[in-house]
Amino acid sequence: MIGITIILLFCVYLVFLFPDTPKPEKQPSHSARYTAQMRKLWQIAQDSMKERKPLRAEKALLTILKFDEKNAAAYNRLGILYAKSQKFDEAIECFEIAQSLDDNPSSLHNVGLIYLETGAYEKAAMAFEQALKLEGDLPARFIALAKAKEKLGKRKEAIDALESAYELDRSASTLRQILAIYEDAGDTENIAATTARIERHITDSALAKQKKTRTIRSRTATHSSGRPTAKPRATSPTRPNRRKVI
Repeated sequence: MIGITIILLFCVYLVFLFPDTPKPEKQPSHSARYTAQMRKLWQIAQDSMKERKPLRAEKALLTILKFDEKNAAAYNRLGILYAKSQKFDEAIECFEIAQSLDDNPSSLHNVGLIYLETGAYEKAAMAFEQALKLEGDLPARFIALAKAKEKLGKRKEAIDALESAYELDRSASTLRQILAIYEDAGDTENIAATTARIERHITDSALAKQKKTRTIRSRTATHSSGRPTAKPRATSPTRPNRRKVI
């Protein structure tokens, strides 16, 4: 009796822990025709954007989203298209949808650029900062953040962002942007120091370029002259013939 009771309790346990619900059916893969059609639409969208045919590109992207409403890449491209046409509200909406579908720093960066363009500098800074948390190794993100911070009157934070960009790109133009902020602030001490940095950077870059050019020329000369002549093998001195003693 006790054994039957244990078996019944075990059956009830299985029913509640593993309910007999049908497993979701595996979604069938897209047909070759569907895949080919989507590729064709993508190609039309890309070619139309390059050829500056926004209406044709928009139609292709909207058709893609009609069949695949969770296509983050299509929303991102559509946002870029709207931004170029200065349809900023539509662009922001597309980028935000793309971000919700795929945690992509590019979408956040694009939203930030639109906020920067429309004067929403606080939102722009927030978008760039979020993008940097996801992908913090692109100088362009730091430069964009610096522009937003400068517009907000936060010069120190703008300079810090540009210094981070310089650590990544080692570009004289980044140093010049730092110099421009100091010039706007009338900070003579830092103007002199940054000017000296720019001059050192230009000198070091020129020396590095000259060294690289000399190395290339040296390698080219070595290859053009052919293989170096092989040294003749050392021959042992000829031994005198010894006659056998009979």
